[in-house]
Amino acid sequence: MNATQPVVRTASGLVRGRTPAATGVAAFRGIPFARPPVGPLRFAAPHPVPPWDGIRDAAAFGPPPPQSGLAVVQPPPAAAGTDPDDWLTVNVFSPDPGAAGLPVMVWIYGGAYRSGASCLPGYDGTLLAQQNVVLVTFNHRVGVEGYAQLTGVPANRALLDQVAALRWVRANIAAFGGDPDLVTVFGESAGAGAIAALLVMPAAAGLFRRAIAQSVPGTFFSPALAADVTAAIAAQAGLPATGAAFADAAPGRLVAAADAVLPADHAGRWGPVALLPTPFSPVVDGEVLPAAPWRAVAQGAARNIDLIAGHTRDEYRLYTAMSGLRGRVTAEMARHALNLIGPEGEGGDGEAAYRAAYPDADPDRLFELVHSDWLFRMPSLHLAQSHAAAGGRTFLYEVCYEAPGASEARDTPWAPGAADLGACHAIDVPLVFGVDGELRQMLFGPEPPAGAVALGNVMREQWAAFAAAGDPGWPPYSFGHRTTRIFADPPDVTGYPEIASLHLWDQHRFGVIDLGTEYLQAAR
Repeated sequence: MNATQPVVRTASGLVRGRTPAATGVAAFRGIPFARPPVGPLRFAAPHPVPPWDGIRDAAAFGPPPPQSGLAVVQPPPAAAGTDPDDWLTVNVFSPDPGAAGLPVMVWIYGGAYRSGASCLPGYDGTLLAQQNVVLVTFNHRVGVEGYAQLTGVPANRALLDQVAALRWVRANIAAFGGDPDLVTVFGESAGAGAIAALLVMPAAAGLFRRAIAQSVPGTFFSPALAADVTAAIAAQAGLPATGAAFADAAPGRLVAAADAVLPADHAGRWGPVALLPTPFSPVVDGEVLPAAPWRAVAQGAARNIDLIAGHTRDEYRLYTAMSGLRGRVTAEMARHALNLIGPEGEGGDGEAAYRAAYPDADPDRLFELVHSDWLFRMPSLHLAQSHAAAGGRTFLYEVCYEAPGASEARDTPWAPGAADLGACHAIDVPLVFGVDGELRQMLFGPEPPAGAVALGNVMREQWAAFAAAGDPGWPPYSFGHRTTRIFADPPDVTGYPEIASLHLWDQHRFGVIDLGTEYLQAAR
């Protein structure tokens, strides 16, 4: 095998990668795992790739899927010479394609379910592959293409894409040095929500052995709510809400229509979704996704999967900074949020409960806390608790490392002068991947602090150790001790630190958000 341009045989044909001398990691980019979802296959479940003759060059990433223009980080343009419709591609970073039995880590990107692409520089798998794992990234459909609830087409096409990518890994990863029986899926934000869904999807059973869910969103939609969201997008686009009509529309037209739909304008019908930055989430349709994950996991649906779950300390601060709300939240804004999404629900005493638990918090802090808890912190904690209660091997963490202020990093155009992002949402992504990218620049500046570099090294090592042997290096979570890994400078192991919020949400049950209500009381 040519070490500089290694050639590997996949089930569909030969692919040629690249091994830079500086890294020693063989990278294979842009390998299709499903046929382009265009033409007759638009809005269909992914279809297998036909075989090809000769050697397919795998030097360039496949093009990103159609996606929102509102994302904080936009993917680079498609590489010259790539098929613009070839959205469903996989990338493999291997420390040794000639090896056998290496643990495999498969990354599922976030992006509010409306954006994301594996070609983002911040998802380069080189440093993780240097931990002696085979690292896989891939594209899946997002936004309208992936989640719109349409008549005549399958729901949750984004999740079906992910299952197809995992099937490709199972069938092909041994040729790249990986062990198909030693696969760990990991992802952040919408990627973690997708992983929570995969834990309970029958189609994903047996495709991975371990999972790392970083900041799991608590939003799973009923078909009625998802259909109402799609109807609003269809009205904006001037189309009927059918698979046939959407399949005939240019992707850019649908993206623009979705970006023009503001959840806040639909508060009366969409309930707490009005507070979200996105109108998309996985749909509990009863077929592709039979149940929201928390109850199904508690009933043992993922007992045989080892799980790491966790969140950042100041999850929602990224959003208040991006929106310009940081330091400007009024008492009325805080009251509305506390009563709408607090653990007692709309019309309840969420405000009183939070004010009693956090008596010194001002409106700005209360607003951030309830959003952080509802959207990411408590869903992540409850997923870990559900898994542990079912007898699954479970590990919990919290990231407390704080991003430097804007004066130390750069003047962020979306939050001029913001000086305190804290341990905000997504700070774990550049820590885990450790490579340069727009998000790392945004949070850490051109040169990340030494403490961030050291902490990232620890997280990579522990993620890889978990993938290899199911032990990240700290004790499992149990209800008696609530052992939690604290990723800070320096790292620590302690009891779960957000104890006030834990008690506030203890009796809440995350489930399915339905049209016109907060939650279905019988969480599916």
